[in-house]
Amino acid sequence: MVAGHLREKSGYYYAVLNYTDPLGKRKTKWISTGLPIKGNKKKAEAILMDARRNFVPETPKVMSGDIMFADFMEKWLEVIKSSVAVPTFASYSTSVKKIIAPYFREKEITLKNLTAKDIQEFYLKELERVSASSVIHYHANIHKALKYAVKIDLIDSNPADKVERPKKDRFIGSFYDADEVNALLKASKGTKLELPILFGAFYGLRRSEAIGLKWDAIDFEHDTITIRHTVTSCDIDGKRVLVAADTTKTKSSLRTLPLVPFVRERLLAQKEEQKENRRLCGRSYNREYLDYVCVNEIGDLIKPHYVTESFPKLLKANGMRQIRFHDLRHSCASLLLANGVPMKQIQEWLGHSDFSTTANIYAHLEYSSKLSSADAMLSGLGLASE
Repeated sequence: MVAGHLREKSGYYYAVLNYTDPLGKRKTKWISTGLPIKGNKKKAEAILMDARRNFVPETPKVMSGDIMFADFMEKWLEVIKSSVAVPTFASYSTSVKKIIAPYFREKEITLKNLTAKDIQEFYLKELERVSASSVIHYHANIHKALKYAVKIDLIDSNPADKVERPKKDRFIGSFYDADEVNALLKASKGTKLELPILFGAFYGLRRSEAIGLKWDAIDFEHDTITIRHTVTSCDIDGKRVLVAADTTKTKSSLRTLPLVPFVRERLLAQKEEQKENRRLCGRSYNREYLDYVCVNEIGDLIKPHYVTESFPKLLKANGMRQIRFHDLRHSCASLLLANGVPMKQIQEWLGHSDFSTTANIYAHLEYSSKLSSADAMLSGLGLASE
């Protein structure tokens, strides 16, 4: 017999049962007695006792290969939710709920009847409207979910193993040259984007790193900036969520950079501005983000989506060539390369996890090595000018 007690609510008695379901989870079930409180306690207690004696916990439905593949994908999201980072889950959730599940739900394909051909047809259809990179993300979700299905014996093999994954598009970002970067720094001066742009263009910081910069990461005594905190945003079930973390994208992203004089002066000025704004705003000042560098006049954090949405507007208002905010990072790398900085040092400056990442992205910009190769060929063929 399960445990239970009477509770009063809105003038009526309720029987409240406490039990453990077949999966070991503690549950509570409220049952209305339909009896007003006045003069009905004994009757309510009798109903409670009867409910306790006869209550049988509902047996949860056990998944099988007969489950619709669309439903399985959504169940898989519930399984992985607690084991992945919030932004990662948000990305998975968006792909599954908005793209993958609707497509396969319309096809009415069960998990056990899903074939490589079904998945391949889905990829081909999606390639008509999105890039190969997007389809590769869908493939990652489907493959991981089906791998889990094999693990828990719902299916014997993973049909996604037999699918031809699209070839990833090689992305070559846009870059600003030195004149354009200087013009941008001038155009952004005094705006909410000034500091994020400065950090992106000079230090090559990612958006999350720039917005996540805290005062305790800046050592004015030894003139260093340490990149160790990030702020990102993501959409979960239609709600935008901020995610602050004392972690960076990779271990190599945790790095210490020199605090150069002109940045040092601007940050000291920012510190004084924030102090004065706190005095002027008083209780209206948002004290939630006191530790952060990139805040507005009333102490609100400069949000990631604000940077992304406002950056192209700033460029347009100043008649500048359109690039993405992340392209400031590429611009930083291109300027370093153009001025003779070795690729290995650029890897460390940008915080890439390995040398190949840096080389793959920026190899086409390494002017000096190409000139050396040209000179070597001329010498080898005896064509070098005397």
